Amino acid sequence: MSVIDGYPTTALSTATVRARVPIGMDRGRPVRADMISFEGLADSGEHVAVQVPAVAGRIPLVRIHSECLTGDVFGSKRCDCGPQLDEGLDAVAEDGGAVLYLRQEGRGIGLYNKLDAYVLQDTNVDTFSANRMLGRGDDERQYAVAAQMLRALGLERIRLLTNNPEKVRQLREYGIDVVDVVPTRVHSNPDNERYLWAKASLGGHTLAVS
Repeated sequence: MSVIDGYPTTALSTATVRARVPIGMDRGRPVRADMISFEGLADSGEHVAVQVPAVAGRIPLVRIHSECLTGDVFGSKRCDCGPQLDEGLDAVAEDGGAVLYLRQEGRGIGLYNKLDAYVLQDTNVDTFSANRMLGRGDDERQYAVAAQMLRALGLERIRLLTNNPEKVRQLREYGIDVVDVVPTRVHSNPDNERYLWAKASLGGHTLAVS
């Protein structure tokens, strides 16, 4: 068995529970989707998938979304996470596929560390430098569990909704056939312009920001 970054590339996981849930999209119309839990994931995290049946003739669309309590739940304007989650759910509802919700708060450093990083950012430090000042990596997320989840769902040939080339690279290394990369929209506001600039200029995200 081959290993990348400490994770087995062919480790098996299974989808354990499928709960039918009406998911509210941006447009206000609920879509009935399956919310799925897993066992046997590489990091033992409580990651979930929201899956909508594939549309005939279309390669399933997948959005891998890392948890952001401040943006996803409380509507923080310091990032673009909440709007990206809404966009991903809406796009998957149209095309069929899945949104994988990974419990990797703060690009993997955790919620409390992310709040500490916010304080540092208020002193004109960019988001990546703030992580390093806390003794953490620029981006500590791993996508081995995403590859495991996709295999468990039978989604090994996908289109990926992302502006992050690292997601594409890791999924392909873990054996997922990413046949197309669909860019997300730029969700900018006066409070997240510096954050988006850092993602594009320092993090390599393909965002059209000035």
